[in-house]
Amino acid sequence: MVTQVQEKAEVSYLKQLLSLAQKSIVGDQNFDLKEIRDQATTWLGEMAIPTKKDEDWQFTDLSSLLKVNFQAAKPVKLEREYILPLILPEAKQSCLVFVDGEYAPDLSTWTEEPGIFAGNLGNLPASFSDRLNHYLAKTPGNTEIFTALNTAALTDAAIIWVAKNTVVETPLHLLLISTAESAPRFSQPRVLVVAEAGSALNFIEHYASLEDCSQMPTHHPYFVNSVTEIWVEENAEVKHTRVQRDAAIAFHIGRSAISQARNSRYTLNAVTLGAKLSRHTLDVDQTGEGTETTLNGLTLIKEEQLADTHSSTLFNHPHGIYNQLHKCILDDRARGVFNGRVVVSQAAQLTNANQLSQNLLLSSHARINTKPQLEIVADDVKCSHGATVSQLEDDEIFYLRSRGLDDRTSRHLLIDAFASEILQKLPLDSLQKTLSRCVACRTELS
Repeated sequence: MVTQVQEKAEVSYLKQLLSLAQKSIVGDQNFDLKEIRDQATTWLGEMAIPTKKDEDWQFTDLSSLLKVNFQAAKPVKLEREYILPLILPEAKQSCLVFVDGEYAPDLSTWTEEPGIFAGNLGNLPASFSDRLNHYLAKTPGNTEIFTALNTAALTDAAIIWVAKNTVVETPLHLLLISTAESAPRFSQPRVLVVAEAGSALNFIEHYASLEDCSQMPTHHPYFVNSVTEIWVEENAEVKHTRVQRDAAIAFHIGRSAISQARNSRYTLNAVTLGAKLSRHTLDVDQTGEGTETTLNGLTLIKEEQLADTHSSTLFNHPHGIYNQLHKCILDDRARGVFNGRVVVSQAAQLTNANQLSQNLLLSSHARINTKPQLEIVADDVKCSHGATVSQLEDDEIFYLRSRGLDDRTSRHLLIDAFASEILQKLPLDSLQKTLSRCVACRTELS
């Protein structure tokens, strides 16, 4: 008698996604990419889609993802007029556009500047491609399941490479658009940013659809599995803005992996608005002393959206400075998750780390699971962390109404004040105004 063991749904679904993603691989034109893909495929052979039994996913249920039968993204031809509302005016001459993970040079408006390359992997100059193997898929944590899934089908990537001692004055807008008009689609954008020693860069990583993230969808669901690797070399500075405004029916799982060398500075302003289910995993690895890391986050969701932010920062050298502020505004039955882990090893003496999670619940049905986490082994450090969960205060609303404002305006002012601490840190006025309108939209509908 032969007993058949049924394969778990989480295992079979991962195999299905892998097979789907690897259909886009044609030939072995690049041996180095083939080696990277093969290694990631090997890792995936021992994995399964996470469930709530996995500690890092205990508050993020992916069962709704497993119910969708996605298809591989196909080349989509978009007219420029359709994407104009998504292009930031200040960056209209420095905008790289990717559609469903594929580079769209006809929609991009990058003007070449000395000392910087911005484009895709296929057009990377030899002066940079000779060193590609030192950076692509080399950040720690590549065995994470969704990162490995992205790597296992890697054929192209958005590349931003700043040469040594080059300061890029103009903010660069990386616009990643998803479409799903005819069927549910699965895409895997990949981004590689290298800021060489002494360089400086300011860029916006913007995920969007042609639909407003707050509107009822008219197309099919889609799944974005993105990976961004950022290398900040010695004495370099990177200012990174990440905006996720996917359609209300979408799934978005993204990972940002940052490697910081000696005396480097990295700032992230992350804003999450869209997607039915989203997760952003942020991993920062300190490889030299004297680094400065600033992480600012704002999550603004409603109805039955779920947004998960997991960050992990490893201090392995002394004199590190770290500041993290993450805010969530949750309405209706929305669910927010925040887990911020900071590890200070014995070698990381004189580290100064501060972490704060602040959460505003606009409904009695909204939920937040927040866990700031410090793991300190060094004995000469200055570290703090904390979390707050609150609702709009009746006395604050009463005060504003006593000054002649109606209830709705009062609520909006309080919510706007809560969000503006993050929004005011965004690098472009047009982006601040656009996202401030999103805050106002949530207030009007609540």
